[in-house]
Amino acid sequence: MTKVITYGTYDMLHYGHVKLLERAKALGDYLIVGVTSDDYDKTRGKINNQQSLMERIAAVKATGIADEIIVEEYDGQKIDDIRRLGVDIFTVGSDWTGTFDYLNEYCKVVYLPRTEGVSSTEVRAEKRKLRIGLVGTAVFRTKFVKEARYVNGVEIAGICASKPNEETELKDLFYTDDFDQLLNCVDAVYIISKPENHYSDCKKALLAGKHVLCESPIAYSIEQCRELYKLAKERDLILMDAIKTAYSTAYERLILMAKGGKIGNVISVDSVCTSLRDGISIEGTDLSMKWNSMCGWAPAAMLPIFQMFGTEYTDKTFYTKFQSKKDNIDAFTKINFVYPSGVASVKVAKGAKSEGELIITGTKGYIYVPAPWWKTDYFEVRYENPEENKRFFYQLDGEGIRYEIVAFSKAIESKRNMSYISEKISEAISGVIDDFNNRKNMIEIQ
Repeated sequence: MTKVITYGTYDMLHYGHVKLLERAKALGDYLIVGVTSDDYDKTRGKINNQQSLMERIAAVKATGIADEIIVEEYDGQKIDDIRRLGVDIFTVGSDWTGTFDYLNEYCKVVYLPRTEGVSSTEVRAEKRKLRIGLVGTAVFRTKFVKEARYVNGVEIAGICASKPNEETELKDLFYTDDFDQLLNCVDAVYIISKPENHYSDCKKALLAGKHVLCESPIAYSIEQCRELYKLAKERDLILMDAIKTAYSTAYERLILMAKGGKIGNVISVDSVCTSLRDGISIEGTDLSMKWNSMCGWAPAAMLPIFQMFGTEYTDKTFYTKFQSKKDNIDAFTKINFVYPSGVASVKVAKGAKSEGELIITGTKGYIYVPAPWWKTDYFEVRYENPEENKRFFYQLDGEGIRYEIVAFSKAIESKRNMSYISEKISEAISGVIDDFNNRKNMIEIQ
């Protein structure tokens, strides 16, 4: 019996896929089809598959052509599969000609002609693009525009801001200082205006029937946050909290490991986010245009705490050194949280510097994420016996921003909120910001 193996993503299975599978099957007696996993596709730069792994496997199975279906999960797996499964022929489309010649050492390699004029990329491109408008002047909007170019089916339609575009990445985009004008030419908005304007900007966009991705905090109080989510549901719109860290594969995995008991019972989470790049401590800086440390860093810093312990803490205390009370700019803030089963701390600063690490402490070991943990592709699980320590590496492209855009786009298409950040966590973040603004349980550092 001659065994044949081939691999692919098979997203939105089409006629071209079927013809290629038929040609592969004709090469032998038994066809094995490897379907790439979502994580492995990320490492290869394919980040916006329209279908999940299980949906893609089901589509291949439904053709009735494959005798066996396996999942491809890592580099080098092709050699392992060929050896393990006793494969005689490896085959793939002719657009890969020469790429897999090294497999000739293990089996025969055949490149098959592809069906002209059809591909998954073209199928996706036939859909009307999601037009996203940007609202605000925060410096990281440039990163968003750059990362959006990697996502099929998405285009940046324009920017609403108080000053014209100056960055190279933005200079060719439509610009207006009229929010209504922007809303008239987009399907969705990414809000990066000053935090105190998030609530009103989100509400205006939702009332205009537009989907919203908003940098955290979404609002300055729990009540305002709940109102926005309710409004979005009533109008069948998507409202998502934009904390890019949540979409990092490494971050997602470490949270799952900690929750799964990898380090025993978690009793402490310590999260640090600091940066001096914003220049708030430079004399003469116009602080009225700046985000403070709490709004700029605390949402990301609180994310692992709320995901590990939940949002029902029993006590919370702020320790803050203000750069300018008039502008509500804190140079440094530490927050201590107390829970029935553990404790947590946050340190955020734009006017001080510390090691930006994340440490999750458990009864059997701890998870260590080096600086800058909020855009990590690597972490360690450490134990008393160092021989048991393990290191984990994952692909991270665009600091997680492009994965966030993909989730937003898919949520709009499917009409299901696919945010990695729950509404409860968004509300809790807004509640902490509200308490900070009202100086509740705050000790000021002179």
